[in-house]
Amino acid sequence: MAVIRPFQGIRPALELVRDIAALPYDVYSSQEARKIVEKNPRSFLKIDRAETQFPEGINIYAPQVYEKAAETLRKMRDDGEFVQDSAPCYYIYSLTMDGRAQTGLMCCASADDYLNQVIKKHENTREDKEQDRIRHVDVCSAHTGPIFLIYRTNEEVQRSIRAVTEGAPLYDFTGDDGILHQMWKVEDAGTIAKLTDAFANVESLYVADGHHRAASAVKVALKRREENPGYTGEEEFNYFLSVLFPEEQLKIYDYNRVVHNIGDKAEDTVLIELEKSFQVDQIGDTVYKPQKKGEVGMYLKGCGYRLTVRPEAYSFDPVEGLDVSILQNEVLCPIFGIQNPKTDERMEFVGGIRGLEVLKEIVDNEEGAAAFAMYPTSLEELLRVADAGRLMPPKSTWFEPKLRSGMVIHEF
Repeated sequence: MAVIRPFQGIRPALELVRDIAALPYDVYSSQEARKIVEKNPRSFLKIDRAETQFPEGINIYAPQVYEKAAETLRKMRDDGEFVQDSAPCYYIYSLTMDGRAQTGLMCCASADDYLNQVIKKHENTREDKEQDRIRHVDVCSAHTGPIFLIYRTNEEVQRSIRAVTEGAPLYDFTGDDGILHQMWKVEDAGTIAKLTDAFANVESLYVADGHHRAASAVKVALKRREENPGYTGEEEFNYFLSVLFPEEQLKIYDYNRVVHNIGDKAEDTVLIELEKSFQVDQIGDTVYKPQKKGEVGMYLKGCGYRLTVRPEAYSFDPVEGLDVSILQNEVLCPIFGIQNPKTDERMEFVGGIRGLEVLKEIVDNEEGAAAFAMYPTSLEELLRVADAGRLMPPKSTWFEPKLRSGMVIHEF
């Protein structure tokens, strides 16, 4: 069962929260982060991407970069830009995008729950990305970006959250992207106990977004345990910053694919090979938007196609039956030679939030490229894969809206 607990959050002063709150560090390239910090010197990216505080060309993994992140956080606290709550609290964090709201509980989740697979993942992580966040978290002695977790709907939790959100929010602002962010502080001991007890009856939590942050936080916990052999398990480093959302409020967007440099295969040859696993229909000169599971939109040489999976190519396996798996196994590998989509430099993944026109533009402006528009992986598919202890192919899900970093920090 899931163990959660409140914490003494470090958070922006009320009048500064809109300036400080930032999208996750891995949404941006280093160059993009620099531009944002230059425009908005209070952006939390100056902590999450501390290379922005150095001249261009610095090794973004250099020790002084992580030290600068910790120093900047200390200075912002000393200057009153961040304040710390005097007692452990929970926080309710609501994000509204295009009229759809998702409201989660910000808390600390247990590193042991991650190790014991009470907290389940659905993606692999990369060692280089883990090492970056391990160093960042360890040097700052803080979790600066929350992990986005899912729980199967629990009415007891929902009642407690609804009661809190009937009051006035602590934070209430709209970002430049039009997303409304609201946050409430839960300091009532009775409500804290109700929420803690309710999650003690929740069998599993699932990582939606933040696999690298979660893995890194747990590895820092193990490192601190080695450094403190008398640890009790109650120390703050045994818990990491998370926001828990109920499954029915979430939306997964499509995560599309572009293959660059498809080689010298003629279009007719590609279409003939596709016919083995798909019904192929030409649909004009734009990118076809799949309408249901089992459909893929292909855009090749100025033509749009609808690919419908044939029954003999479908699988009831929780991983092999995913549309992204079928695309990989029946198209990308056998036709275009993409053996490993994570490492093949010809592969580009394009979040569906950017729209299908981006796919058309890439292919039209590049000789020898093909684009594939996917039907979104469903939340039930994600949970089924995680429950089976399996992993999805890379870039199978895209969640929106993204949680902001810097809204609340967990220090340990």
